[in-house]
Amino acid sequence: MNLSYWEIKSWFANIDFTIVGSGIVGLNCALNLREQFPKANILLLEKGILPQGASTKNAGFACFGSLSEILGDLKNHTEQEVVELVKKRWEGLQTLRKTFGDTTLGFQQYGGYELFTQTEVYEQCLAKKTEINKLLYPIFNENVFTFYKNTAGFSNIKKHYAFNPFEGQLDTGKMMLALLQKAHCKKIKIINNCTVEQFVENTDSVSVKTNLVSFTSGNLLLATNGFAQQFLQEDIQPARAQVLITKPVKNLHIKGTFHLDKGYYYFRNIDNRILLGGGRNLDFKTEETVEFGMTVLVQHKLEALLKNVILPDTKVEVDRRWSGIMGVGPQKKAIVKPLSNHVFCGVRLGGMGVAIGSAVGKELANLVI
Repeated sequence: MNLSYWEIKSWFANIDFTIVGSGIVGLNCALNLREQFPKANILLLEKGILPQGASTKNAGFACFGSLSEILGDLKNHTEQEVVELVKKRWEGLQTLRKTFGDTTLGFQQYGGYELFTQTEVYEQCLAKKTEINKLLYPIFNENVFTFYKNTAGFSNIKKHYAFNPFEGQLDTGKMMLALLQKAHCKKIKIINNCTVEQFVENTDSVSVKTNLVSFTSGNLLLATNGFAQQFLQEDIQPARAQVLITKPVKNLHIKGTFHLDKGYYYFRNIDNRILLGGGRNLDFKTEETVEFGMTVLVQHKLEALLKNVILPDTKVEVDRRWSGIMGVGPQKKAIVKPLSNHVFCGVRLGGMGVAIGSAVGKELANLVI
């Protein structure tokens, strides 16, 4: 692409910080850099027309982990590590709400529910509820999980579901618009449809080659989450999440965020509709991809859940389907580290980008600071 003198001079010259990825992490990183370096030339590169990956495609759960997810985490992490994970997610959500306000975010705290279809998982969660509540008590200063009888009309699930009053939901689009508007106000430049193809570190800078232009930056910060595998040798895999949303449902009585089958399925109310996603556990290998798209296997399962579990007595139509790409790995802790003197990364958010994206962005910026 032949750029003009003016384009090079105004957008790609004398760059102090280049951030790859304009999602939750990238935008928060840029905003924190701006606080520390008021006069710095900060550039954000985004390969999509909107923030790609999961930042504009997630379900908008303001959550920190269902009861079965926390029990699952305890199999691969120490108790202290799990407590720190939950604490970081909870504090991240409070920071997000404090920064933008609940109205701007479209935040509603209807609480979170976990529905059970498997007897073994149900009985394990019931047996471990008190233990987990005790473990998390120092964070919330009260018990988190309680079991209630299924009075919401869900079918083909156990008679009781787990409830926690702290979980909420937000409008993902409103959240990202607020972040983007704040970045523009802080004179942070954002270039869309610009894909980083490679970079080479020099003595005191980084040479960056994109599909549009090559330029030099003082520092390069990677905030590409599920797409990070192409840039670094870390234990991170992409994980596609497929989603559908219904057309408006008359007299929809469901309010809250709902988890099913260890969090592999999730649904919520939004604008008198049901948003439902998940299903990568049906075929992990196929869903370990950076390609957006849907599969018949997963979409049929989502539709079956909609018809047989969530709204069994209601005629409902699917309005739209999409997918997002998360970054996951064997550990739930995000990877935030320097890769060299001038290259840094903040990736592998483990499906908790809404909760921890702000904190990871700040940590990434602090590596440079």
